[in-house]
Amino acid sequence: MEKDTTIRRIKSLHGRQNNVSENKNDSQDQCGINGCSEVKKKPEVSLYLLHEGVGVALVTVFILVLWGVVHLSLQQLVIGKSTGEFNAIRARKHLERITSVGPRPTGSPENEILTVNFLLEQIEHIKADSASGPNSVTVDVQRPTGSFSIDFLGGFTSYYDRVSNIAVRLEPKAGAQHLMLANCHFDSVANSPGASDDAVSCAVMLEVLHSLANLSTPLRHGVVFLFNGAEENVLQASHGFITQHPWAKQVRAFINLEAAGVGGKEVVFQTGPENPWLVQAYVHAAKHPFASVVGQEVFQSGVIPSDTDFRIYRDFGNIPGIDLAFIENGFLYHTKYDTSDRILTDSIQRAGDNILAVLKHLVMSEELADSSEYRHGNMVFFDLLGMVVVAYPARVGTIINYMTAMATFLYLFKKCSHPSNVGNFFFSVFFSPLSSRYNDFYTCIFMYGSAATGTMVLIHTLAKNLYYGVSCVCLGELYFDVSLLLWCGALVYLTANDLCSAYVPMLMVAFPLTTKLLLVREFKLRGASVKYSVLYQLGLALPYVHFMFLIWVVFEIFTPILGRSGTEIPPDVVLATLVTLATLFLSSFFLHFIYLARSTKWLLAGLGTVFTVFLVLVLCGMFFPYTADPSGPRPKRVFLQHTTRTFHGLDGQVKSRDSGLWINSFDYTGMQHITPIIPEINDTIRTSCQEDRPFCGYPWFLPVKFLVKKNWYLPAPEVFPRSPIEFQVLSKEQTKWGTVKITFEVKGPSHMSLYLRPHQGASLSSWSFGDGVPQYHLAGEYFIFYSHGLDAPAWNFWFEIQDPSGPEGIISVAISSHYFFGEDQRTVQLEDMLKRFPKWAFPSSWVSTYHMYRY
Repeated sequence: MEKDTTIRRIKSLHGRQNNVSENKNDSQDQCGINGCSEVKKKPEVSLYLLHEGVGVALVTVFILVLWGVVHLSLQQLVIGKSTGEFNAIRARKHLERITSVGPRPTGSPENEILTVNFLLEQIEHIKADSASGPNSVTVDVQRPTGSFSIDFLGGFTSYYDRVSNIAVRLEPKAGAQHLMLANCHFDSVANSPGASDDAVSCAVMLEVLHSLANLSTPLRHGVVFLFNGAEENVLQASHGFITQHPWAKQVRAFINLEAAGVGGKEVVFQTGPENPWLVQAYVHAAKHPFASVVGQEVFQSGVIPSDTDFRIYRDFGNIPGIDLAFIENGFLYHTKYDTSDRILTDSIQRAGDNILAVLKHLVMSEELADSSEYRHGNMVFFDLLGMVVVAYPARVGTIINYMTAMATFLYLFKKCSHPSNVGNFFFSVFFSPLSSRYNDFYTCIFMYGSAATGTMVLIHTLAKNLYYGVSCVCLGELYFDVSLLLWCGALVYLTANDLCSAYVPMLMVAFPLTTKLLLVREFKLRGASVKYSVLYQLGLALPYVHFMFLIWVVFEIFTPILGRSGTEIPPDVVLATLVTLATLFLSSFFLHFIYLARSTKWLLAGLGTVFTVFLVLVLCGMFFPYTADPSGPRPKRVFLQHTTRTFHGLDGQVKSRDSGLWINSFDYTGMQHITPIIPEINDTIRTSCQEDRPFCGYPWFLPVKFLVKKNWYLPAPEVFPRSPIEFQVLSKEQTKWGTVKITFEVKGPSHMSLYLRPHQGASLSSWSFGDGVPQYHLAGEYFIFYSHGLDAPAWNFWFEIQDPSGPEGIISVAISSHYFFGEDQRTVQLEDMLKRFPKWAFPSSWVSTYHMYRY
């Protein structure tokens, strides 16, 4: 006779139901081992386990149905019939006209003349059409000059000169004291037509302006429609408006229209700060709501290497706002594929319906007149399948969250108060979360997801058979409680840290707990029956469908970002981590089915087969990460600059000069897929950072060298721009407070980058940029981004530096020029190289120069 402490296996309960007395003994035996509580004898009904095939089928159908519902909701761009107030067809014509001129970098004739003239022409038409109405239209073209520092990409300083803003003021003819601001930008990055980023938003704003200007009733407040021409230059034009334009003082709130993808639904991903009335206005007025506070907190955490004009209006204007953006298909963002034909008319219609309705609501509201009075904390907000937005104050959310947590702890305390449950419960808490990697979402899911799921199932199957030594129905309950506790822990942590995203674990606690309590009787009578399993899944449907939507958002945003996040972040590791976390979260309340199932061998075999097949296919190169398929291109991003570098010594004489094609890959694979096609681009021409030269001695357009550490330099003939840079020292003097002040003058193209590297022991004390205090030195270096519009004068600036001069001087100063448009953008060598790149690559290219001086 074996002792009670011996680990024993029991046979499946299948086939025992014909013998009632035997079944009573089995029930006692199952729950008398390792501390499971004793189950009362029920001669009429026996507890039984779920058949493996049935369990797998139920869970699979559940996941697939909810995933299908998520995708169906995403495809429904326009919900119901449009009111007819917003004309998407006319807005599309505006979009096509704006993009027809091609790329529109700041300073180019396409941006400063052609696009500006088109916008002014359309605004004048609107002004003439609405002249007899109760509202008036005033147009002002602003060319601001200024500078500011920003903690973006490690932090740098920006200087702009005569960039373009078109501000349109719509107000009742009697005038308006308070203004709402609507913002878009019409400039684009070099080499991209910028249809979604951000021409479509400007097209939508033109049509919204047309609709509001032709209302038959006067507005209560005014609206400023700002078409800004220098957002891609790191938010310069919006800074020029909010800090310098006379209308800015009357702006009480704003709506910013942006893009991180091409088409689809525009999502509200930032609001505030601390102005819940704006969220309430969106919830009340939007025709097709789509919003997420999770997106807001993820974006504002800094993990996404991007920013919008929202930041400028918030930080420099101290006004609250709403940030909207298209996020679908981010693979095309900032590429030649961002064309107007890829944006569905329904996407334009839904964006127009929403923005028109929200603006109309706000300009008629009382809150806009004194928005500070309604500034009382944050809002929790999220939509359910794009049908309705749920929104409530964060303080109410805190109460709901803690009440949910309290109810959970009471439930678990009652369960744990039985002495026989305590040991196994706490063992399970530490045992439960055990678990573990391409460009294609479904490849990631099948490969990494099967591995993560298989690992969890295997671990818990071994635990069931070896540690517990028994297939006990009460173990299923135990692991449900463990999942509940883990989600409750996340709920308390996020709530305690004042994160509105805590509503997610709240849903993942409240619904499962309620469902479990409602099914107590069914579970006691029949255990893991099919009826119980179906009802249990129905109770989880709402939180799970919302959680799957959030998973879609995460992958829709992060998968394309990994293709432009630099050479130092391995995308497979990131995607593997995201898939594993998603698998862990989704499986949490299905984990206990492992203990309620008779077997898991076929499930393990299936998951192992899926993983093996996809691993072999990936290793064989079946899933190439890039494609030029017109229906869904996913290009590899490469930056090429044909550059000439000149290095001057302390005496002002040229010490060295070279020229070449400087090549940067913006993803982790570097040139490994390019080298077989263009053999010259290989590791023999890999560069290394020359630490004694500002920014390694290369013409960085933005301070991203910490993200892109792998680059190549292929020797090429010298470049001779028709508008070469002119750089000179106007004065160098010793100040009475012991510093050296150096004044410079620069003439050059519309885009230049200035790098300052004080030598060891020296330090910058003041300069002519921003508030006069040097900020955001990157490893001892300072980066100043410069751009100008048309007819800008010479760029004059100065800085003061402390410390006496050494043998190598006190500071190295370098300046690079970037020719993004016109005749100077291309060279014969650059054109020849571009033709050799494969179709699945998007090489963005321009001519640049780099000059370094020592003082």
